[in-house]
Amino acid sequence: MIYANIILGENVEIDPSSTFNNVRIGSDAKIAKLCSIFGSQCNPVRIGAGSYVGMMSVINGYAAEVTIGERVSIASRVTIMTDSGPNASRLLQVVYPIKKGPVTIGEDCWIGTNTVVGPNVVIGRCVVVGANSFVNSSVESFSVVGGNPSRLIRRFTCEEIRRIEAEAMSQGISLAGGLDLDATSGEDAK
Repeated sequence: MIYANIILGENVEIDPSSTFNNVRIGSDAKIAKLCSIFGSQCNPVRIGAGSYVGMMSVINGYAAEVTIGERVSIASRVTIMTDSGPNASRLLQVVYPIKKGPVTIGEDCWIGTNTVVGPNVVIGRCVVVGANSFVNSSVESFSVVGGNPSRLIRRFTCEEIRRIEAEAMSQGISLAGGLDLDATSGEDAK
């Protein structure tokens, strides 16, 4: 593999058994064992500061952008893909065309083990995705989803959102802004 188009923030930890290419990883992020994370030169995968990617996870951003916010917890064996379909069979593509599109995961989300996130999905901030889920449609912020295909289990209560807002304020975290994944201090291109 030719490693190129890699920008890492400060204190990024990547297990040596993981492979990655065409990525921008924010400061203090951690990538566990046996992960495969790749974008393309036009679509680098963006992983926000303080995020964690669990063992044996695959993030395929080759066909379109993958943007993962700050402080996102991705459990083991999660697959995030920007394209899906029977790419080896032009015959099946007549009935099942290849789907392509970006994936965005907002800040402070928790993606459970063995989850698959498909193309054209936006997951809002502070979302919990239950283990073994297939997320093929977008999810609103402050929600809990699960299943195959995933469905809304519940929304956070007003009290839970107030507690999250209070904790964010005490830590100096803004809940109002968008994702700022280019704010990696001490960037070091490899």
